[in-house]
Order: sequence, then C-alpha cells, then structure tokens
Amino acid sequence: MPRRSLILGCGGYLPARIVTNAELASRVDTSDEWIVERSGIHQRHIAADHEKTSDLALAAAQAALAHAGIEVSAVDAVLVATATPDHTFPATAARVQAGLGMTRGFAFDLQAVCSGFLYALTMADSLIRSGQIRTAVVIGAETFSRILDWSERSTCVLFGDGAGAVVLGATEGEGTIADRGILSTHLHSDGRYHDLLYVDGGPSSAPTVGHLRMEGREVFRHAVVNLAQVGHEALTTHGLSAADLDWIVPHQANRRIIEGTARKLGVSLDRVVITVGEHANTSAASVPLALSQAVHDGRIQPGQLVLLEAMGGGFTWGSALVRI
Repeated sequence: MPRRSLILGCGGYLPARIVTNAELASRVDTSDEWIVERSGIHQRHIAADHEKTSDLALAAAQAALAHAGIEVSAVDAVLVATATPDHTFPATAARVQAGLGMTRGFAFDLQAVCSGFLYALTMADSLIRSGQIRTAVVIGAETFSRILDWSERSTCVLFGDGAGAVVLGATEGEGTIADRGILSTHLHSDGRYHDLLYVDGGPSSAPTVGHLRMEGREVFRHAVVNLAQVGHEALTTHGLSAADLDWIVPHQANRRIIEGTARKLGVSLDRVVITVGEHANTSAASVPLALSQAVHDGRIQPGQLVLLEAMGGGFTWGSALVRI
C-alpha cells in the first residue's frame, strides 16, 4: 500500500500586539486608504521585544500537536521554515525541539522565504514516504518586523509576525486522488530575480542583519503568473481542474495578488482562504496560519481537496495538493 503524509493537526500563533494602519500612518507618510487599496491589509501582529521566532514557532507547534492529539514522544522530526532565525546558528528548529521537550529524532531549518513552508512540507513528506520517519512537525515562523525599514512606507506596511504549524503522520492509501494526505508537491526557483526581493545584509556580505528591499511592481507581476502556473501544474499532474478544488490557501502577501491568481485559475473568491487583511504578509508563516484558521473555524473539512501555494524571494515558488 502506498505511504502518504496525512495532516493530523494544525496550529497557529500570533503575537498579542496589533498595529493598525492608523498607527502606521502616525509614523510614516501613508494612510489607511492607501494601504488597503494597494494590499487589502488593515492590521498586522508584531512580536514583543522578548519574543523570538522560536517562541512563535514553539507556540504554533504546541497548538498543532494538541489539535492532532499527538504526544511529543511520537515526533521524529521538527522542520522550521524561516527567513528570520533566532541566530545564525544553531537552527531555530533545535530551540523548538528543546522547548517541546523532545530528545529524540532531529530538527533543522529551511530557508526559502515566503515559499519556505511549502519547501519544508515537501521535505517532510519525502522523509515520510521514504520510511525514514513517521511523524513530523512542520512550522513556518517569522519575525519580519526585525528586518523592516520602518521609514520605508512601501515595505513596512506589508508585513507582520506569526507562526503556523502542521503535524504530518504516515498513513497508508490506495495511491489514488481519493486518498487523504499530500497528493503531490511542486517546487521551483529562479535566482536571476534575486535583486527584486532581498535583504541587504547577512554574515558573509555585511556586518549587519540588514533590511528588506523590494521592487513591488515586478514582484507583483511575477507572483500572479508563477502562482497560477504552479497551481495549474498541481492540478494537471492528477488530471484535475479548478472545479475539483474545494479550497485554495494561498500565500497571504497582497489581496490583489490573491485575486489575480484566483482569476487566472478560474476559482471564485468564496473558495479562497484570505487572511491578509488581519495578518498582513507573515512570509513562511502565512500559508500554515491561513490553513489553521480555516480548519479551526470549520471552513475546511476532512476529505476536501485543498491547494496550497506560495511565492517568495529568490524567486522561489511552489504548491501542494492536499486532501485534508
């Protein structure tokens, strides 16, 4: 019987502090109307001074494990997708592993910016399919507020902090699209576009962490094309069409990108999970946060077919077709 990775539970964590558009407008030359018109964002959550990425990731992991009803002793691996780690090393995932009280298995970080969760989901799925592990916690966690230039209105209004997690477990299936679990994943990157979305710092290039820099119009154009393409790729791999989907859970970067992608895929917005208005762009955390919210509020039900997709700096992009 073919082995599949089943999503056993979802969890999320958002810092308590909420920063509204009105508050940002008191600091930089912007307005609520300007931000909402261009992005659909009304507010974002910002980590407290004492909160690190590992703290957010740990809270999301604990929530996902509780939802799954899985004990930490059963977990074989912890994967954390993040572009804002606690330290250059060791891995933030190792901090999460310790925080969970997990003394077996292994933990590591993965960096693909906003696509990071899908990359990590793919790695965990491969490990489960190969038989190397049976259970994994896959987390997307970011404190993007630490790498923003808060005087640059075109970027600082778009991002927020948060973490989302899923627990993956091995299950046996018939090898058909009717099976629950991850049906397939599809990853891409193109390093020629590095300078359109990057951070101008890092250990080998500068003595500082740096700030996020973005060519917004170019990123927008590539995002709609790439997200629609990788969504079609996932569907055609299985001989499916957009009509077969119950839900799309896209990267929550910008409402206009989400709407443009949905139009290209031929999916109505009432089948798209949208949280960008309340969370802003939480990078690697955005897909698992949105998935967790839609599972917990009852929109996404067991047995439904869900398309996850994201694009980030690099450029990186990817999708996963999952029967929940």
